[in-house]
Amino acid sequence: MAIIVQKYGGTSVGSVEKIRAVAERVIETHKEGNQMVVVLSAMAGQTDGLIKLASQITPDPDPRELDVLLATGEQVSVALFAMTVKSLGLEACSFLGFQVAIHTDDLYGKARIHNIDTDRIIKNLNEGRIVTVAGFQGLDGHGDITTLGRGGSDTTAVALAAALNADVCEIFTDVDGVYTTDPNVCPKARKMDFIFYDEMLEMASLGAKVLEIRSVEFAKKFNVPIHVRSTFTRERGTMVVAETKDMEKVVVTGVAYNKNEARVTITKVPDRPGIASTIFEPVFKAGIVVDMIVQNTSQDGFTDLTFTVPKADFYKTMKLVSAVAEKIGAEKVLGDEDIAKVSIIGVGMRTHAGVAKKMFETLAKENINIVMISTSEIKISCIIEEKYTELAVRVLHSAFGLDVAD
Repeated sequence: MAIIVQKYGGTSVGSVEKIRAVAERVIETHKEGNQMVVVLSAMAGQTDGLIKLASQITPDPDPRELDVLLATGEQVSVALFAMTVKSLGLEACSFLGFQVAIHTDDLYGKARIHNIDTDRIIKNLNEGRIVTVAGFQGLDGHGDITTLGRGGSDTTAVALAAALNADVCEIFTDVDGVYTTDPNVCPKARKMDFIFYDEMLEMASLGAKVLEIRSVEFAKKFNVPIHVRSTFTRERGTMVVAETKDMEKVVVTGVAYNKNEARVTITKVPDRPGIASTIFEPVFKAGIVVDMIVQNTSQDGFTDLTFTVPKADFYKTMKLVSAVAEKIGAEKVLGDEDIAKVSIIGVGMRTHAGVAKKMFETLAKENINIVMISTSEIKISCIIEEKYTELAVRVLHSAFGLDVAD
């Protein structure tokens, strides 16, 4: 008897009719002899509605109380789902994050999972029930409700699959798999039959919205196979799995882009030990994630430092860094929100030369200027002007042979 964890996003449970369709699909898989754990997001639009309610009270709601509010969205979904399953003649039981319990740290709004108590889930599975668990939420060491941030239900599902040693974690969404790039930008994008954990990690971190990055981290760490597929079809989707011996035959697997980054530059920074730490300390303490960092070669004891942050954190970062710049005697702080990051990803890059050259030449042919460059073993990212994003994605997709055959 297999244990299958299934996760359904907000669009999949956006109405009572859709919840019933999900319940029927889960029951069908259950009747094939599988033990079913179902993780649900809040109904489409509900989380945004709750955030809007909070903003009517105050523009800066208390993080702990905001998490208490936002966690109610998933409570509605799992309760309605369990009621639906029971109305269809099977036994079901719903659990909230603190009832399971999903233990997290106390970083409200961005909590990270430490461990999961699975006793209640296993007991109910062994008694023949379909178990549904609220995604996106957990319990900190003080006994308070926490939330995991946007996309947190994916993380909940994969973490549960790891804790239960499930056979597979199926992520149901409104797309039918993982594509070589965004089909809305590049009509020639292809759905992949499989993608490796490292490639999916890079694609998730670089802007692909199919899976939340922490869910892929869990999957890789605990070797949980993920099946990304559509709620609305029966077709096979894309498997996210460990690397195989044939992994390096394809040089570039996909092209990703992210328009939600901003660039911060500090000019004429005194070039001495400890300065970088001084600059980034308040940024890190504010929970702001820094992505690309470039420091120029020192001239006359000074250097320029440039880095990128999420666009939502741009103004906060500018304020924090400006205060530090004045303190350390830097010249000025410049900012730019009109940028985008375009990246190519593929484990085959490890053993193939000339990939970067081809990427740079392809962008140059379209007169697209590269502002910053970042690389790893399996990815190359370029910061460009935001207005060229779609063009860059399409030409890179074609240049590396990813277009669907005509």
